[in-house]
Amino acid sequence: MQDTLTLYGKSYRSRLLLGTARYESPTHLLEALHAAEPAMLTVALRRQVEGGAQAGQSFWNILRSTNRPLLPNTAGCHTVKEAVHTACMGREVFESDLIKLEVIGDEVNLQPDPFGLVEAAAELVKRGFHVLPYCTEDLVLCRRLLDAGCEALMPWAAPIGTGQGPRNPKALRELRNRMPDVPLIVDAGLGLPSHACQVMEWGFDGILVNTAVSRAIDPVRMAKAFAGAVQVGRMGFLAGPMPVQDLAVPSTPDIGRPFWDEAPRFASQEIA
Repeated sequence: MQDTLTLYGKSYRSRLLLGTARYESPTHLLEALHAAEPAMLTVALRRQVEGGAQAGQSFWNILRSTNRPLLPNTAGCHTVKEAVHTACMGREVFESDLIKLEVIGDEVNLQPDPFGLVEAAAELVKRGFHVLPYCTEDLVLCRRLLDAGCEALMPWAAPIGTGQGPRNPKALRELRNRMPDVPLIVDAGLGLPSHACQVMEWGFDGILVNTAVSRAIDPVRMAKAFAGAVQVGRMGFLAGPMPVQDLAVPSTPDIGRPFWDEAPRFASQEIA
């Protein structure tokens, strides 16, 4: 049976979601998408609309040409009203109930507003949306989002665009362990393919990456590297990693030791 990512009843062969912002050119964007073959592409609807109708239409045409599922998000929204309005625009444009929900509460680190996020999620669920909320790794917040009707969560590894990798590994791993049946996609803060591989080895269901690819010297090669890291990390998790030990454990046990192990260890012993 093929191992697939399932979100709101739909399965995807890839566990990588790729953002579409900050590429130097449409060519770099398209080449990176072809190299990564992601499950879906995220797009910040509000920012594109503010960029102008002509530029926005050109961007939509580029994205549609990839034949990849599109995931609109509410990036840039700071209030519940803004987020709900933007989500409704996204549904109208893309004819999809999927929405990546962002309600930003802090301008410095772009941390989600936990209160606004839960309120907006509950409202969007009432309106029939399939909500993927961008949140922190806080366990209580994640529970409140599930109570609001979200079926999948997108906890950050670190603030957006920092490339720091998992800043709070213990909390992320605890979240994964406490919510074993909830699809969890690590979103924001991953800077290297090794970061992606690490969180996938912990059992997360997927990752979303943007800046680490779009701002790389070679975005195409980096996109392919992240795609490979996600696959390798998932394989490592499914294989069942060995338990971590505090003390050394010999790989060769005493029983069944090769006969030459019984030979004297030092030349001086042989002479004696």
